[in-house]
Amino acid sequence: MTAQPSLSRRAAAELIGTAGLLVVVIGSGLKAAELSRDTGVALIANSFASAIGLGLIITIFGPLSGAHLNPVVTLTSWWSRRTGGEGLGGREALVYTVAQSAGAIGGALVAEVMFGRTPGTFATQVRDGGHLLIGEVVATAGLVLLIQGLGRTGRGRFIPPAVAAYIAAAIWFTSSGSFANPAGTIGRSFSDSFTGIAPESLPGFLGAQLVGGILGLALAALLFGSGAGGGTGSRPRSRSRFGRSVKPAPVDGASPAKAAYETVR
Repeated sequence: MTAQPSLSRRAAAELIGTAGLLVVVIGSGLKAAELSRDTGVALIANSFASAIGLGLIITIFGPLSGAHLNPVVTLTSWWSRRTGGEGLGGREALVYTVAQSAGAIGGALVAEVMFGRTPGTFATQVRDGGHLLIGEVVATAGLVLLIQGLGRTGRGRFIPPAVAAYIAAAIWFTSSGSFANPAGTIGRSFSDSFTGIAPESLPGFLGAQLVGGILGLALAALLFGSGAGGGTGSRPRSRSRFGRSVKPAPVDGASPAKAAYETVR
């Protein structure tokens, strides 16, 4: 079994991966709006590009950090460790969250510059109303349930395509457009574009995403049992978010994703 990457390398992977995700989301939105005035056509293009980009980014960075790319996913990993499973320690979760947030803002600024726009201009698209917040709760809860469900049933290798497909669908079936990512939401406030969100809308969306994350964890525990062992009652095996079950390894506080991916050096 290969050694776990250092926390600094994992944090770098989270920062770069989240930045790349925002470049894809915002950049595809800008290109779509540039090529078509039809909002529906633009949304099709944006959702398609976002799903493909997300799947690829998870596949690339999963062996290093687990490719959380999302503070809600990181918090669920931290909670899993607190409840007897494997996951991140408190310090690691904090480092991941900071890296994801910085990466999201950086990615938004890169996308703006890439399309010849002035970076640092805040979004003006206000997204408010209870129905949108319910949409964010549903989107985030579904994402967490998907990741936890596949991981706890030993099918983590399906998570990259499954998460990509889920996000593509949720962009359409949720009223909010499925931001489902606190870091990504903050980053998108730095782009006054098709995919942006005004800063005054952030508190409601971030709160709804946190509620959705808790709901997703509760549903996963109800359906699959708590901890990495799911509901089988057997001794938990070390499972990755993105890989098949592997033999238990000493818990060092790091994500088990790298081992499960069987990374080739």
